[in-house]
This record gives sequence, structure tokens and C-alpha cells, in this order.
Amino acid sequence: MKALQANTIFKKSISDYHRTNSVDAKPENLYPPNTIEYLLYLKNWIDTVQWHLEDIIRSPAIAPENLVAVKRRIDASNQERTDIVEKIDDYLLDFFKNTVRNADAQLNSETPAWLLDRMSI
Repeated sequence: MKALQANTIFKKSISDYHRTNSVDAKPENLYPPNTIEYLLYLKNWIDTVQWHLEDIIRSPAIAPENLVAVKRRIDASNQERTDIVEKIDDYLLDFFKNTVRNADAQLNSETPAWLLDRMSI
């Protein structure tokens, strides 16, 4: 998968979210389950909802009694985000399990899924 393909999936997820503009909407992920496309769509959906939750909690119009509930939802979303990143890494590790590594190859960054996370957010 190339960055352009990942970005296309991310844009689709964002566009789908904005059909309802609701943090309570459920994703309509049409990609086949257990594919990288499915995981990337879900990852970006989580990110998109979380950005909107962050907007809600920062709004001066939010009622004080709603702050704790929104903050807890953001915390849960962060965990969900981490879980999906780990699933993406598992997928990629399995996908590349038979790849022979060059003797001088080294990891100079985060895992591939965390790099995709940066692209998504």
C-alpha cells in the first residue's frame, strides 16, 4: 500500500463522518474485514470522532456537568486508537513475515502503524 492509497481511505472516512457530523454516528466501513483498508478506515474514523470530541470539550458553551463524560469518552477513544494501531502493526508484521531483511537494515522510527497514525491525524 502506498501513502496515496492510505490518504484516499482517510479522506473517505472523514467525508463519511461529515455526512452526519455526529460523534455518535457509527462508521459505515465498507472495506472487507481483516484487510488493511478496513483497519485504516476504522483508525481514521476513531481519529475524526476524537478531534470532534476535543472540539466539544473546548467549547465555552459546554455545560460543566458534561465535561467529565466527554473527557472519559476521549480517554476511551485514545485507548481504542492505540488498540487499532496495534492491530495494524500485527497485520503488517504478518504481511511481511517472509520478507528477508537486509543485514544492515535498521528501524529509525516508530512502528509502521504509528507512522500511519501520524498520517491519519
